[in-house]
Amino acid sequence: QVQLVESGGGLVQAGGSLRLSCAASGRTFSNYVMGWFRQAPGKEREFVAAISVRGGGTTYAASLKGRFTIDRDNAKNTVHLQMNSLKPEDTADYYCAARTRTIVIDPSAYDYWGQGTKVTVSS
Repeated sequence: QVQLVESGGGLVQAGGSLRLSCAASGRTFSNYVMGWFRQAPGKEREFVAAISVRGGGTTYAASLKGRFTIDRDNAKNTVHLQMNSLKPEDTADYYCAARTRTIVIDPSAYDYWGQGTKVTVSS
């Protein structure tokens, strides 16, 4: 089992920045690909970004690349999502998730999930 706890969400004005964190515990963190997903009210959960087990590879949703950056610290069992130039349409609950093997963007392929952290971007 892997336990994931997100933090760092909140209310921010459009154009602002937030840095989300996800702290992992349980099994060896460096064995897992880590992903960030988001879900807006009334919408399906969508892929945001993912990072490989050692951090050498990253994948982003095409619409978010350039504004969002994912990174991880295996020594601290944490993964972060830096979000810049935020827009009202970025408002959602943000979740981190873990899976073994390779980066994929399908949320159903991830085995472990955090409880989410809410991000609200005001116009």
